[in-house]
Amino acid sequence: MRIVKTAEERKNEILDVAEELFAEKGYDNASTNDIIARIGIARGTLYHHFGSKEEILDAIIDRMTRQAIAGAKAIVNDKDMPVLEKVAKALLAINIQNGAKDAVLEQMHKPQNALLHQKMQEKLISGVVPLFAQLIEEGNKQGLFDARYPQEASEMIMIYSNVAFDELENLTPKQMKAKGKAFIHHTERILGAKEGSLVKVLGPFFG
Repeated sequence: MRIVKTAEERKNEILDVAEELFAEKGYDNASTNDIIARIGIARGTLYHHFGSKEEILDAIIDRMTRQAIAGAKAIVNDKDMPVLEKVAKALLAINIQNGAKDAVLEQMHKPQNALLHQKMQEKLISGVVPLFAQLIEEGNKQGLFDARYPQEASEMIMIYSNVAFDELENLTPKQMKAKGKAFIHHTERILGAKEGSLVKVLGPFFG
């Protein structure tokens, strides 16, 4: 019996398999033929949803970004989680460099994909900044932070963390530790938090 899938189910299936193949073979070596063969669909079915391999990559990035934002939102809105723990877990949620996604994110650092990388960063930052501003306001009310401009403070931290986490894989352990200390120090200053208050929750990010 032939299983009929909705357009959304089929699109997600294509993206899931594409992610797997990009991880196994690398983006450059994986083809649309590989995707079609693994799923067992007609070529026309794939091209009905995506016009090219580049469009598939773009869609994967968009999905990863939306999932990261949704994860951060769930953490920020958790009423039972302490604020400082939320800061750490929300930052972890938007650090999407893990698993099969590594092969996809590797493409973002190639010169020819600079625009796509920029789009991903802009979507992520614009989606998360309001959430972190909400979290900063919560910390202000509890006396943990003293940030007069939560929205702007959130924007600064998001841009800073985006750059800091993006470079970790290219650093030596010593450099990573130094970057971590600097990031925690400056984040505490931006938030008006007590010195050393974020070391326990953010320190593990940097080894």
